[in-house]
Amino acid sequence: MSDYDGTTPISHHSDDHKDGPTTSARRVIDLSHVIREGLVTYPGLPVPTFTPHLTREHSRTVYAPGTEFAMDIVTMIGNTGTYLDSPFHRYGDGPDLAGLDLSTLVDLPTAVLHVPDAASRGIPASDVARLVANCNLDLAGYALLVHTGWDTRFGTPEYGSGAPFLAEDAVDYLIEAGVALVGIDSLNIDDTESGGERPVHSKLLAAGIHVVEHLTNLGSVPTTGARFTAAPPAVEGFGTFPVRAYAIVP
Repeated sequence: MSDYDGTTPISHHSDDHKDGPTTSARRVIDLSHVIREGLVTYPGLPVPTFTPHLTREHSRTVYAPGTEFAMDIVTMIGNTGTYLDSPFHRYGDGPDLAGLDLSTLVDLPTAVLHVPDAASRGIPASDVARLVANCNLDLAGYALLVHTGWDTRFGTPEYGSGAPFLAEDAVDYLIEAGVALVGIDSLNIDDTESGGERPVHSKLLAAGIHVVEHLTNLGSVPTTGARFTAAPPAVEGFGTFPVRAYAIVP
């Protein structure tokens, strides 16, 4: 297929049945933007640059005949592509990337709030409450992912203004519910056009709730039933870093 939809089936074979293996398939849905040289994630931030450290041509003078490698240097800000914010991003005494509990980033039960046709930019608590009621959910320990559809503008000038965000009352609701992580497929989880305050980041990160921004392809993830992973490398003294975010759907 030429129009890749970001999903990959995984087949699992069992040897328990000697007459023939049984096969079940899961879908892995890629929720991350591709990082490429010059990528604009957030207007005004530095773009990534790629520099060769060892070219394949030069490596032929270093290794045995027929053996070659490429080694490259990436220079980029942590807020590049699809990335995770740790508490250290907002608070100097909060856990950095190396201090995060991996169990709160991997294989999380997931609920997706699908609001691509929201009436206002700020996604309110009432939308989250409706999702909880309709699906009879207890969000404790969940990844709550907000699908706004804004990711279709990623990489264009239109992505940088008028973006949807999470309203402050929704944040209070999610903290009370005990979620582990909140993600969004938009420019920012806060309203970047209302001044320098960032109440959503401030409250979530103070509560130890991870934030993932610039997700994509959330429209392919069902409202419930998926498992979400977004683990950054364990970098000391760093608050944000790109992740390969994905959902597994049974």
